[in-house]
This record gives sequence, C-alpha cells and structure tokens, in this order.
Amino acid sequence: MSIWKLRLSMAATLAIIFGLSTLVFTVILSLAGVFDILTLGVIVVVMNIAQWLFAPYIVGALYKVRAMPENENPQLHETVSKLSEKSGIAKPQLMISSIQLPNAFAYGSPLTGSRVAVTEGLLKNLNTDEVEAVVGHELGHLKHRDVQTMMVVSFLPALFYYIGFSLMWSGNTQNNKNSSGNSALMGIGFMAFSWILNIFILNLSRTREYYADRHSASVVENGAHKLSSGLAKIVHTTQRNSRGKKDTKNLNAFKALFIADPDKANTDSATLATIEASGQNLVQAILSKEPTFADKLLEALSTHPNIVKRLRALQELS
Repeated sequence: MSIWKLRLSMAATLAIIFGLSTLVFTVILSLAGVFDILTLGVIVVVMNIAQWLFAPYIVGALYKVRAMPENENPQLHETVSKLSEKSGIAKPQLMISSIQLPNAFAYGSPLTGSRVAVTEGLLKNLNTDEVEAVVGHELGHLKHRDVQTMMVVSFLPALFYYIGFSLMWSGNTQNNKNSSGNSALMGIGFMAFSWILNIFILNLSRTREYYADRHSASVVENGAHKLSSGLAKIVHTTQRNSRGKKDTKNLNAFKALFIADPDKANTDSATLATIEASGQNLVQAILSKEPTFADKLLEALSTHPNIVKRLRALQELS
C-alpha cells in the first residue's frame, strides 16, 4: 500500500467520521432541546478528555508497567534514542511491562509525556533486530500523533450512544405514548449510528497500523524484513502460548494500543497452528495462506489488520 493511498484512506475516513457526526448532531439539535443535548455533549467530551489525561496511569496499573532504567537495558535505550532521532521526535520514556505475551505499545498524555512500552515476553521471544523494528513501529504512532487522533474520534461514538440512551430513558419517563415511542425510536437510531461510526473508526485504526509499519520500514535498516519476522513471531507465539487465553482476558481494555491485538492473534493463527517454522520461514508460511471470508469479516471488526495482509504490505516495501 503506497504512502499516498494510506494518507488518502485516513483523510477519507476522517472526513466520513466527522461529516456523518456533524450531520447527525445537526439533526439531534433540531429535534431535541438544544441546552440538554449540548450539556450531555460537554459531559461526554470532558469524560473522554479526562480518560485521555489519566489513561497512562490506568495502563500502567493494568499492564504492570514500570520505567526501565538505562542500566537495565542500555542497548534498547540506545535503539530508542537512535530511532527517535531518525523519526524527528523527542525520545519517549522507555517502559517495560511484566506481561509474558510478546507485544509493545505507545501511549501517553500531557500529564505523563510520551511513552513506549515493551513486554517481557517481547524481549524473550524476539531477537534484537525484531525488537528494533517493533520499536520503530511504536515511534511511528508517536510521530503521527495517533494517540491524540484516536482519542478525538473515539469520543464521538460514546457521545451518540449516550444521546441515544438519554432519549430512550426520557421516552420511558414520558406520559404521552406517542412522544415516548418517538423518543425510544430516536434513541435506538442514535445508538445504532454509534455502532456504524465505530466501524469507520476501526478502519482508521487499521490504516494507522499500516502507516506505523511503514514508518518502521523507513527508519530501521531492512526494517520491513525485520518487522515482518517480528510480527509473525508475536502472532504465532501468542496463539501457541499455553497461558495466552488467560493473559489476554486482562488486555482487552486498551488492546488497540498494542502492535498486535492479542485476541486477534489467536484468530489469525487459528489456521496456522500446524506451522512449526521460525523466522523468515514462518513469515513465508503465513504469506502462503489466503484470508478467508470469516477472516475478512473479523478484520472489519478489529483494530488491527489481518496478519496475512499486513505481512504482504510489508513485503511490498522490502
């Protein structure tokens, strides 16, 4: 996927998200009490901004994250510094999570600054080159301000959901049956719209994963090759890990942050369970598969691209 196609796809998706939201919000204002709806909107926006500001502390608690001192892994710190300079951004704080599944994520807020976290499982299962490529991907998210972008668009479905819920609740408390029925129908409609909006936001999230992959390929020497191998290992190891199902239950809250969705890793690798290859042989084995209709359907409901499609995009870069 070319850089211009990626940028056009992201711009188009953002235009659809904000265009539809503006249209529906205008309809809401014309059908309901402006003050009440605006008050609700302000409350939802404030809640989402507060979540963004304090999310790093929640992430740290959920995923057992701590700051990694430079003397603990000087090579990794040097890698982050070098790639940050190549990316044209300040070096983020390097963190480590005690999670044993291989993964990594970038996050942060104005209260904490930017952070890049790697899991203990990532350092155990991937080699130095693959870890470097994964770090390059996460720095791509920081470079492209993905955390801020996804925060802005993600509050919209919540806004329309709560508006719909409010209309349904007010409908139930009205004495007039006709007004009650109309409010309930409007509420259901707005809640359904929030789900439709989520589909576009998921598409934006997947596109930004491709974009971050491309960034890694541009700042890491032979980055596409290294990242392909790293992603294949992450997906395959997560699926084969005997503790995977237990661990992933605790990762759902912020799984959109990860370089690979732990839940989707199990799905992606369901047809790859018999593969015993490693490294580039594992990459080629995955590339030989064809995504099924079910795979494509699941991808449409996921924050991350299908692993076969993702590796093929990286092959084009290499």
